[in-house]
Amino acid sequence: MGNQVDKLSHLSYAEVPTVDPNGVDTEDGPRIGVSYIFSNDDDELEDGSAVDGTDKDQNQEEKHYDQRDEVECAVYNRDECIYEKSVKSSDLEAYSPENLLNKCKAGDLVEFVATGQYPHWAVYVGDFQVVHLHRSEVKNSFLTDASQGRRCRIVNDLYKFKALGADMVVQNAMEQVGLKDRELSWRNSECFAAWCRFGKREFKMGGEIRIGKQPYRLKIFLSDKQAHVLEFQSLEDMIMEKRRNDHLGRTAVLQELANHFSLAYTVLH
Repeated sequence: MGNQVDKLSHLSYAEVPTVDPNGVDTEDGPRIGVSYIFSNDDDELEDGSAVDGTDKDQNQEEKHYDQRDEVECAVYNRDECIYEKSVKSSDLEAYSPENLLNKCKAGDLVEFVATGQYPHWAVYVGDFQVVHLHRSEVKNSFLTDASQGRRCRIVNDLYKFKALGADMVVQNAMEQVGLKDRELSWRNSECFAAWCRFGKREFKMGGEIRIGKQPYRLKIFLSDKQAHVLEFQSLEDMIMEKRRNDHLGRTAVLQELANHFSLAYTVLH
């Protein structure tokens, strides 16, 4: 496996192609499924940590964020839409942590966003505090501290699953505080926070058995009339790829896809 070189530049040894990269679907265009079964989580690249793993200045000013560079997408499990993000939605407006505190209720999911960083998710548990998975540990922090200069928003409605009651969401989160490293069942902060709110095992590591089928589709909207579709064996794999795209930003994702299509055209012709 280590000697196989995939045509998509973003694939690494940790990611295993699950369909032919040059396969073409007549309705949705080229597709590829990626499995992250050997991949570490992206926690070390989230808030407070640079790509090289060194600490960033915790007291730096508010980080840059541009909503126009968000990657619009939808996720389907077979034919059911289970996640949707559109910049046209007023729900995606991001606020300073201080302003968001006026809107938060216990059990809400909070997403911290900044250009060039993985989005960081947390569960608001009341009293100005959140529970979140950060650097391989579930922590209880003040929302303003967890933000580390990023803007934030409530994202209860991105996933379309039925939510648990607020008390149960908070209980799920608080009971995990202190877990770390090998004790963890979630690959990143988004999987952890979503599991707390929805209680679905699919958000956990190994929550779904990979049997070759690819029921999950990530539909990346390139324009009002164009979209690129990726297929995945598990919800966990899909979230890893979606978060990678969020980290890159819309401009870089579109450029990567353009480069891939150009290379595939050259190979096929």
